Amino acid sequence: MLGVWIALGVLVLLVVWFVGIYNGLVRARNETKNAWSQIDVQLKRRHDLIPNLVETAKGYMQHERQTLEAVIQARNMAVQARGPKQAGVAEGALGSALTGFFGLAENYPDLKANQNFLALQEELTATENKVGFARQAYNDAATRYNNQRETFPNSLVAGGFEQAEMFEIQDAAERAVPKVEF
Repeated sequence: MLGVWIALGVLVLLVVWFVGIYNGLVRARNETKNAWSQIDVQLKRRHDLIPNLVETAKGYMQHERQTLEAVIQARNMAVQARGPKQAGVAEGALGSALTGFFGLAENYPDLKANQNFLALQEELTATENKVGFARQAYNDAATRYNNQRETFPNSLVAGGFEQAEMFEIQDAAERAVPKVEF
């Protein structure tokens, strides 16, 4: 009879252990999804600001139609991107297009003095900072989840849990160290 109780106790401990690991993996996966949602919210805000910025600049930058169209095209590609990998590539292209746009805007003193343009540029800069923080939070959550998923003994339970993608810089220009010259 004692052997039956010991076997039953071991079985109960194994079930509790399995449920604990499973619930921990679910929590970590949901934290990762939440962190991605935070990035998505900031990217939507960024994508919503860009057409207003381009519209404001159109009147001043009539000869820069190609640059304005490149920004809008990159923005549209970024809006359609799904998941960290696609978003990383699309956001890198959008960042490059915006860099070119702001570089050309420097040649238009009236545009640089326009209050709407300045306000939109400041709003976009603040959003870029929020996107950076959200990316960091996502990568932290994804790393915790992946670590929890891949470590033993959790790996024995994690069969149905897919690995979370990291949000990485895809554009080599974004990865490069800025060159400072005096």
